[in-house]
Amino acid sequence: MDRGVLSHAWRRAAVAALLVTSLNCAIAWAQSSDAPNRSSLEQTAQETALQPEVELQTGITLSRIGRFSEAIPHFLAARGHVSDDYAAEFNLALCYVGVGEFPKAISVLAELRNGNHENASVENLLSQAYEGNHQPKEAFQAFQKAAALTPHDEKLYLFVEAAFMEKQDYAQALRVVEAGIRNLPGSARLHYELGYGLWQLEEPGMAKPEFERAAALAPHSTIGYLAAAQESFMLGNLSEAAKIARAGILEGFADYQLLCLLGDALIRNGASPGTPEFTEAKQSLEKSVAARPNFASSQIALGRILLQEDRVDAAIEHLELGHRLAPQNPTPCLHLATAYRKRGQLEQAQAMLAIVDRLNQDQARKRRRGLDENR
Repeated sequence: MDRGVLSHAWRRAAVAALLVTSLNCAIAWAQSSDAPNRSSLEQTAQETALQPEVELQTGITLSRIGRFSEAIPHFLAARGHVSDDYAAEFNLALCYVGVGEFPKAISVLAELRNGNHENASVENLLSQAYEGNHQPKEAFQAFQKAAALTPHDEKLYLFVEAAFMEKQDYAQALRVVEAGIRNLPGSARLHYELGYGLWQLEEPGMAKPEFERAAALAPHSTIGYLAAAQESFMLGNLSEAAKIARAGILEGFADYQLLCLLGDALIRNGASPGTPEFTEAKQSLEKSVAARPNFASSQIALGRILLQEDRVDAAIEHLELGHRLAPQNPTPCLHLATAYRKRGQLEQAQAMLAIVDRLNQDQARKRRRGLDENR
């Protein structure tokens, strides 16, 4: 599941953007006040000196809205030429993580760490970069440094846990969340994540009390409803899961995850085209996709519904996006195999089935390893 963005990075970016904007305003005021006394050569020199700051501001603006690939050239142009070089370097590393260029991110962050910028934000992002680069040992060590610096930062645990979960490194993900709960025992979100991780390890008996704890800690909230609905979903009580999710949405917590869970529960519970439940499921999933287009689960579930309606081309569009967003998940590949067969693309269908077989084997191996390491 897509778990959000790096709020520390966004906060740093927002501060840097504000500083650059203030700087530009100050310079603009200075230019207007003494313009008659300055030659065009002086003005050109000042504009040239200002250009790296403009590049930094442009990069920050793009990165804040998730356009990481476009932001990277601007940060590269600003490197070494701006007043706040840390902002340029850190946000460049953030963008490299965002586009999956983990070795480049590691290189930038290692330089920051060695240059008197060894702080929790750097270690947090470095942990995620290491995990993305298949270096779990280094990732966990960086996480431990970040946690030692900011032990009560809930988002630290959530971001690093999400990076481990994305790679299906369940044992390390659970270690991160358990460390967070030791420091933040009252965090409903961390108890929810622990329950979800245990569910992925096929340990529903251990996951159940964590979901219940999360719901008890944050009743009448998004996470409270999500935890209660996930517990029912996990236990196979799909009608109850849909009922809880619907109640949360009606109470005003129309979170993209809750909308997705409602739609998925209704479909798995037998909703078929032409029924009110099917219509409700489709509308919920469409709202979820609109709210968070990069949430793989919503794209996959919506693709499945469209396939049931025989809207094959539209289904393939959502399923292919779901596969790109969650390449380790076999579910979109399985539905894509069906969709490709319906469109007469038999070779593509067979290729998807081969991917399903490989991913299922990989998941089984990772779950066994996770169970062994968690005992």
